[in-house]
Amino acid sequence: MATSPALDVPPEPPSKRRKTSVEPPSRNDTPDIGTISSSLPIVADLAEQLDTLERKKYVKGKKLGAGQYADVFQAHLVSNPSHLVAIKKIKVGPDAREFGISYDSLREIRFLQELSHPNIIKLHAVFSTKSQNLNLVLEHLPQGDLLKLIQDMSITYTAADIKSWLLMLMRATHFCHVNGILHRDIKPNNLLIAADGNIKLADFGLARAMADPFQPMTFQTVTTWYRPPELFFQAQHYGGQVDVWSCGCVYAELISREVLFRAIPESDINMVKLICEKVGTPTEDNWPGVTQLKGYVVPDPVVPLKPRDQWYNNFRSVGEVGVDLLERMLTLDPRERLTADGVLRHEYWTADPRPSKLEDLPRKGGGETVMGQDLTQRGGELPGAAAADGDGRGDKVARKIDFGGGR
Repeated sequence: MATSPALDVPPEPPSKRRKTSVEPPSRNDTPDIGTISSSLPIVADLAEQLDTLERKKYVKGKKLGAGQYADVFQAHLVSNPSHLVAIKKIKVGPDAREFGISYDSLREIRFLQELSHPNIIKLHAVFSTKSQNLNLVLEHLPQGDLLKLIQDMSITYTAADIKSWLLMLMRATHFCHVNGILHRDIKPNNLLIAADGNIKLADFGLARAMADPFQPMTFQTVTTWYRPPELFFQAQHYGGQVDVWSCGCVYAELISREVLFRAIPESDINMVKLICEKVGTPTEDNWPGVTQLKGYVVPDPVVPLKPRDQWYNNFRSVGEVGVDLLERMLTLDPRERLTADGVLRHEYWTADPRPSKLEDLPRKGGGETVMGQDLTQRGGELPGAAAADGDGRGDKVARKIDFGGGR
């Protein structure tokens, strides 16, 4: 982001600075330790009063979801009962640090405070309780998530609907990237649906600021089934293309209503094998330098890159232009993969059909419970029922991340 020109003015050299006469403070002007100490309770008391005032703005209603990490409640403003919100009460857990707040929670608060966009979940406020639980006041999104809509075969949707959903996802992703933020956990159940049909990108627990080019980052991030090949090969320097790969996986899932890279049993090598089968084996020919990555391991035999006609046979419902976009979002070499900006500039958006209007998009009932359950999860998690039945949807590795090392 551009900085103000005023911040770019260099300081004057010492020879040109004005000389001013500043007398040192007298001993009588310097506050003693007792004065400072007596002022601290006043400051703490003021902070507690402000926190109480914020908490009293809301009236909690029914519980929408409960989990080991957080509980979620429906609530409304005292001043306007028709204004609904969701309150996410984050529990103090074993990984809480000195302030009783986990790194995931700090990330979520930090980035949601920085980001304001129609397709990103809105954080209205933050307050604490006497039990030290942190409460996030979030936008109320009663239509559930995109995952449940994809899985409900009683709901039909069109290529125009897919284009509308993908456009909203890419606008949110692009906004994150231009503001220097990687989401690193884009998947259908992190895409919540507002009452007006807007898609809202949620769960910033694994997000991070884009790093200095020489600063290593963790490769153990992004939910496994939506993770790009460079992270399986332990790349520690990457950019927005990791999110674009995840968006491509969501796009493919919208089209086929099946997870594109669903490796069972779940393991890194099985995921790499599946990517090789469905896209092609990463080699020096299609990805110069890939064999130098620390974790580069691919199965034999080498599978050539999938030709366009095979992509089209599997995803023909979005037309040739739509298939071209998908193929370029799932390009193996991240340097050749489209950026979020490149996706939004693709001719797919101006080709027929036009994206559906919000009011024409399909809806699914019972979304409040889905929203509540989604918001109880940590970064890299899905609702407990999915994990309990052995499905897990590729979440296991993301939950093992050690944020104390590469971030």
